[in-house]
Amino acid sequence: MYDSELFAKARLFIYRNARALDLARWRFHFEGADKSEVLAALSAYQNKDGGFGWGLEADAWNPNSSPIQTCTATEILDETAFSDTQHPIIQGILAYLESGSSFDGSFWYKAIPSTNDHPHAPWWACTDNSTGNGDYNPTAALAGFLFRHAKGNAQRELLAIRIVKEAYDQLLGGGRENGFHTIICYLRMHDYLSQIPRKSPIDLQELASTLVVAVDSLVEQDSDAWINSYSCKPSHFHRASQRLFTPLLQDLGHKECTQIKQTQCADGSWAPTWAWADYPEQWAVAKLWWKSDLIIRNLLFLRSMHAL
Repeated sequence: MYDSELFAKARLFIYRNARALDLARWRFHFEGADKSEVLAALSAYQNKDGGFGWGLEADAWNPNSSPIQTCTATEILDETAFSDTQHPIIQGILAYLESGSSFDGSFWYKAIPSTNDHPHAPWWACTDNSTGNGDYNPTAALAGFLFRHAKGNAQRELLAIRIVKEAYDQLLGGGRENGFHTIICYLRMHDYLSQIPRKSPIDLQELASTLVVAVDSLVEQDSDAWINSYSCKPSHFHRASQRLFTPLLQDLGHKECTQIKQTQCADGSWAPTWAWADYPEQWAVAKLWWKSDLIIRNLLFLRSMHAL
């Protein structure tokens, strides 16, 4: 148990305000609870088609399954180091990815039309041309997850291999300027392919070299921007892949740890650096959900950097 004031204040906020899922995540990471609590809470967001919805990613309250919400579920599975391919949650995700829902044959959609019918942040609104646009967020991460778990199912494995190769070719081709969220998806794809003994369909060393250059160029080095705007912080990349946490990120990461300790709010949380202009009542709720998520992310980062 951690006895710092920072930890104690964060814990109280979680117990007073967190969703059941985030309370379970907290208990797993910091209080020795079993990951089955996380899985049980996570399963409440999974639909019959195997995909996830219901505001799991708190900026979109669409109950319908979407690739972004499903990708968020895979992040939580990764966070708890859960990789039992036969578990119903993972089997459901695999079935959803294979189903063709919100998928154009090469990309799982970043935004889906039904989100417009529910409270959401403006960046998740869907227009006629917002479902793909050649962006591998979240497709690269989902393809990596599919490959990681597709052994024994030739159809799924072939689908994953094709999309992984297409994502790899686009990244190395350099024809598209990728934002940090997309690079995070590539980092996750790299880690999925590195976790298993099967031969990778791409050159992982070449992928890693390309990603190292990308993360160093994308990370915001002005620490004031980390708290004054929505910007790319070292912890974003650390959460995606500790394998490719570069020396520059390590140095900046120590600065971020110091800043995290200095910017905790009086209620024990950290405030999001973004907000919705529309749906103010729902945003007030989502903001509490994000605060709980940021508490968990920040404390996990501090602990991994030996700063908690």
